[in-house]
Amino acid sequence: MNNTSFIDSLRNFIRYGGMTVKIIAFNAIVFLLIQIIDVYARLMQKEGAFSEFIEYVFTLNTDLSIFITQPWALITSIVAHFTFMHFAFNMIFMYFSGKMFEQIFDQKRLLYTYILGGLCGGILEIIAHAVFPALQGTYSVIVGASGSIMAIFLSLAFYRPNLKVMLFGIFPIRLFFLALFFLLSDLISLGLDDGTAHFAHIGGALFGILSVYKINSSNNVVNRLQMIGDRLSIFFSKLSSIKLKKKKSVNSRFKTDEEYNMEKKSNQQKTDKILDKISKSGYDSLSKKEKDFLFNQSKK
Repeated sequence: MNNTSFIDSLRNFIRYGGMTVKIIAFNAIVFLLIQIIDVYARLMQKEGAFSEFIEYVFTLNTDLSIFITQPWALITSIVAHFTFMHFAFNMIFMYFSGKMFEQIFDQKRLLYTYILGGLCGGILEIIAHAVFPALQGTYSVIVGASGSIMAIFLSLAFYRPNLKVMLFGIFPIRLFFLALFFLLSDLISLGLDDGTAHFAHIGGALFGILSVYKINSSNNVVNRLQMIGDRLSIFFSKLSSIKLKKKKSVNSRFKTDEEYNMEKKSNQQKTDKILDKISKSGYDSLSKKEKDFLFNQSKK
């Protein structure tokens, strides 16, 4: 009988499931957090205040004057979903796209493509609302991972255009044609008031295409940003190591003669007490802490 608990199984699935599973798990945590806050707000009859809080933290506002006061929304909005159907559809698409991506590329590139594709999607949506008269003055907020997933899917389609997938598990279709269908659907839907951030989808898609251009070159956008990220990681790792060494150096300062003698006397008294206990009750009567102390003192 397998004694592994559900929590342990879930933890192992997330730990060893690759970057795709980790991204989905993070989206799921954010989704559940939003739902818990929403339920609490309803029960406490404080929907207004909590709704404003959720919107302030997790939604990207297309009004430039509001966006500059909430720049973090470029990141938080790409991991947030407010409805189960929106979350479920995006995560199913993310799972199949992400798993294919990991087979062809690697986990780190997947994470960079997800984040940067989402950023480009959000930025293009803001620019569109500032440029096009039909969108100017309209109040709109963006939430969801669609732009990020479009970046992943389009990068796959343009890197391996002849790769075939089974549509509905029945019809084989080239990935390129499927990606082209999604892209054209967004293009012909621009300007419609259908509650979908089409410019964000297109922004993510354009980044996905750009991300595989000259993919083996150091000038490739993702390769260059990965190198910058790696250098920053190394820099902060060294900085942390230096701080730790300094802390150890401060903590291991030389003791004064008085401090040394007091510590020596205290240790001797403790040693005598343990030896007295041994003479009365035997060595086995000592606790692990007492045995360790006696062992360390014998080495001095």
